[in-house]
Amino acid sequence: MADQTARVGRQDRWFWRLPLAAALGAGAALGQAPWDILFVAILCFAGGCFLFRTALTARVSGWTGWAFGTGYFALALSWIPEPFMVDAARDGWMAPFALAGISGGLALFWALPFWLAHRLRGGLWLLVPLWALAEIARGTVLTGFPWGLPGYAWAPVPAVQWAAVIGTYGLSFVLFALAALLATLRAGPVLIAGAVTAALIGTGAWMGGSIAPDADAPVVRLIQPNAAQHEKWNPDKIPTFFNRQVDYTAAASDPRPDLIVWSETALPTLLNHAEEALAIISDAAGPVPVVLGLQREEDFTYYNSAIVLDGSGTVTQIYDKHHLVPFGEYMPLPGLFRSLGIEALAQRVDGGYGSGPGPRLLDLGKLGQALPLICYEAVFPQDLRGTDRARFLLQLTNDAWFGQYSGPYQHLAQARFRAIEQGLPLLRAANTGVSAVFDARGRMTASLGLGQAGYVDAALPAALPPTIYSRTGDSPLLVLLVLLSLGAIWRATRVSR
Repeated sequence: MADQTARVGRQDRWFWRLPLAAALGAGAALGQAPWDILFVAILCFAGGCFLFRTALTARVSGWTGWAFGTGYFALALSWIPEPFMVDAARDGWMAPFALAGISGGLALFWALPFWLAHRLRGGLWLLVPLWALAEIARGTVLTGFPWGLPGYAWAPVPAVQWAAVIGTYGLSFVLFALAALLATLRAGPVLIAGAVTAALIGTGAWMGGSIAPDADAPVVRLIQPNAAQHEKWNPDKIPTFFNRQVDYTAAASDPRPDLIVWSETALPTLLNHAEEALAIISDAAGPVPVVLGLQREEDFTYYNSAIVLDGSGTVTQIYDKHHLVPFGEYMPLPGLFRSLGIEALAQRVDGGYGSGPGPRLLDLGKLGQALPLICYEAVFPQDLRGTDRARFLLQLTNDAWFGQYSGPYQHLAQARFRAIEQGLPLLRAANTGVSAVFDARGRMTASLGLGQAGYVDAALPAALPPTIYSRTGDSPLLVLLVLLSLGAIWRATRVSR
């Protein structure tokens, strides 16, 4: 008996468990764009669940969850070093520390459910709801960072349409549950997992029927200047990028677009001093309204903003970004970080940007009302429910910060989920790409690829009736997860008596 206990103890040693957990976590991240390998992701999540099952103590289980999460976020967020390489001579040394810090920090959200589920003896069926709750917390705590939600792994298959019913957090919960069924290594649960997956894909295909095009749909032009981040604010390069966007704005077409959209901070001039530039843009656009991103200052506070420029060249509406990027658009303790030279992500380290008052709609005439999303705001499902229903979603972004590999494609994929969740088309103007139009079921109807300069004209797709998710948000899921957690705890308590 002593020999058997020693042998089991050796098998649970961390020198193999934690590296294996990290490797499985990295494999689970292959469900994210640009890899989009759903079934590898499910199998690797199942591997993480199996490691949870075989942990002997809550402490070991917690460390297993942390290692699994660290591996996951290290690959899913492998674009994190890119902003530090914009000025590599100054900031490049911080890139590996930034990736390690954010990966290990976010992994704490996964360590907690692993530890707690073992500590309460609830097994896999407590781990699953607690893990899903931890993901909701990750998207909320300290303003949240829900990038790389496991639910995005459903993107390449028709089951993605279930985002209109249960949202992306709900799809993450389903993925965790399927992984737990597989981790039992029993025929019955494995067959159930296969049947559920097939049902999700089949019903998703039925839910994702085509949307009839509108013959009179307005036409929108998305402008993509392809200004590399290290050149974007270079005084010698600014005229090149500005003139490029003006030329694209003025380009002849039949029919003439009904709306022209420039990307985030497309105008390198504060709104307060932009009269001449706006007059040039208005002349190029003619009677067509233009939505464009720029910065503005008011009462010594700077804002990352979008404006509507009408056919007469007048600024008629302003939207200020309200969900800011921590350490990117605002910095806690700015004096400390300034002394350390950490300025790679912030335009103004002394306080950064001010936060706008919240979501608001832009009235764009014949196109209807648009809900503007500036860059990072498109990764928050909950932020799209603070206003009346829009006719479409409008994202202005500068993905030059994210490099040329995984980051831009992940941001694009997350924006697509917002269209499906809300049942609304989404227009996306991105500085370096990918600029795209998605219909209300998340199908891409037009695009301009990463790293290209140009513009794309596309008809505005029709909106669908409000989806279940757009009406309820994550409240039903939260109730379900709490009830499942309490049920698993109650069951564990009865069994242990």
